[in-house]
Amino acid sequence: MQGKKRSPSQRRGFPLAPSGTQSRTLLPMHDTPRYDTVVVGAGLAGLTAARILSRAGQRVRVLEASGVLGGRVRSRVVDGFTLDAGYQVLFPSYPAVGRNLDLDALDLVSILPSAAVRRGAREDVLGDPRRDPAALPSTLTTGMLSVTDKLRVGKLALKVLIPPPHTLLTGPDETTENYLRRAGFSESALDNFFRPFFGGIFLRRELDTSARLFRYYLRMLIDGGAALPRAGMSAIPAQLAAGLDVQVNVRVTGLRAHGSHVTLQTSNGELDARSVIVATDPNTAAALLGQNVSRGSLGSTYLYYAADRQIDDQPRLLLNAETGLINNAHWLSNVLPGRVPPGQHLLAVTLPGLYAEDDAELDACVRGELENWYGEAAVSGLRTLAVERIPHAQYPQPPGYAATLPDHATGLGSVLLASEVTSMSGIQGAMESGEKAAAIVLDDLAALSRPRGA
Repeated sequence: MQGKKRSPSQRRGFPLAPSGTQSRTLLPMHDTPRYDTVVVGAGLAGLTAARILSRAGQRVRVLEASGVLGGRVRSRVVDGFTLDAGYQVLFPSYPAVGRNLDLDALDLVSILPSAAVRRGAREDVLGDPRRDPAALPSTLTTGMLSVTDKLRVGKLALKVLIPPPHTLLTGPDETTENYLRRAGFSESALDNFFRPFFGGIFLRRELDTSARLFRYYLRMLIDGGAALPRAGMSAIPAQLAAGLDVQVNVRVTGLRAHGSHVTLQTSNGELDARSVIVATDPNTAAALLGQNVSRGSLGSTYLYYAADRQIDDQPRLLLNAETGLINNAHWLSNVLPGRVPPGQHLLAVTLPGLYAEDDAELDACVRGELENWYGEAAVSGLRTLAVERIPHAQYPQPPGYAATLPDHATGLGSVLLASEVTSMSGIQGAMESGEKAAAIVLDDLAALSRPRGA
């Protein structure tokens, strides 16, 4: 006699998840865990998974080792200035963002779809004149891009706009530099625009990141641009966590899987759940799961400066077209004056990579480069608010990287992985991974069949 067909959740060792309207079949009381799912880690992946599961009627608890939600997506206040962790922006057109966030409630402030390219004191604005009409004269007349390069930019934009966005992540792969060279872009276009602009996204100016990702991010920018929550990037995890059972400053030290549940050893004692989602940084996940899920790290360094007077009224992203430490900078106070004390101004500077120099030495080097832009007198008026090093800002994503990504399933029964390392580094990848982990627990076939990047 043919056996009864099992659902995907049962094949993975997960009990069928309860819904908000269906009755539950409970185990005997002494075997019934207090929680349906415990999520380890309150970054975007973990909070997204917990939010979906909680809304489906599950009893969910989130445990966070630190006292801060959001992982790398967080903000802090220094001397009255609101600083995000690193220089971060949100792409509102990310599909997972649209499914999981109330963008109106975030009170997003759009960043102009253009950039001011700096070569010393010289500044050339390049951008999309449809959305930033003021950029039109400089975009048309600048010699930083040839007429042919400008036409090729338009052709490239049309090319990535034709297919569904997620399909840009499939097919043959190569480095972004090879892809742009094959498209006919000049060395000047690569050095003056593509390296500094996408160097800020990939944290590498070499353009050796997957061309699939380059095309996908370009499409996201064309579709919805970039924006910042008015109150800071911490508004994103705060929205995801609203209404959830989240415990901070609780460290999970071990997992023990049983036939019907998982026991978590924590700094507050043991906790049982029907299933566990590990949504921590890769190193912590590896220690808990007993398997290597890391894909390496790209670090980045950020310096934040305050000024008592306005040195530059440019609201656009500043790109450094010259060789140096600075890749890009942004006068955030020209876009978000509410993030600074009255009469003050804020400059955020991005340096791809981690630097061993002490803060004072690094600060002096960055100030030297800023003097080439603004002059010694102007830069002497800058106050250094903070020097921030982020050892793991994202992971390397060379051509073909997607073929080596870990799955959500782990070697521990009823334990899943939710992390950007299952998809792509960034907000879309983290939230998408949280969605998929929740879909496995809930046996949600529609969400499970959603392509990466969709």
